[in-house]
Amino acid sequence: MSAVDLDALATALPSLPRDEGGPVFREPWEAQAFAMTLALHQRGLFTWPEWAATLAAEIKRAQAEGDPDAGDTYYRDWLAALERLVADKGIADPATLKRYGDAWDRAADRTPHGAPIELRPDDFAG
Repeated sequence: MSAVDLDALATALPSLPRDEGGPVFREPWEAQAFAMTLALHQRGLFTWPEWAATLAAEIKRAQAEGDPDAGDTYYRDWLAALERLVADKGIADPATLKRYGDAWDRAADRTPHGAPIELRPDDFAG
């Protein structure tokens, strides 16, 4: 991503957790969700203003449901916004997203801490 794109991202998302080097993440999945978002944006799935509006709506929804907004749920809201845009744009329907989420949970449950999580066909069997 170019410096100009990072500047545009920082402008569009002023609450993005970052330091002087750029975005910061507490967990690997947060970085992966961030990277997926960048990749889909670069492919033209959505604009930064569209992304910012969707993320803001997800944060507002979470707060209305009791999220104390202590800073530790930002990327959960980020992922929810990404899933919403992917469904709204017809890339994947909510049932497919749930199927993959459930498969990921099964794969994570069997994976030793610190090891890469790998999906297998039986993870989708339910």
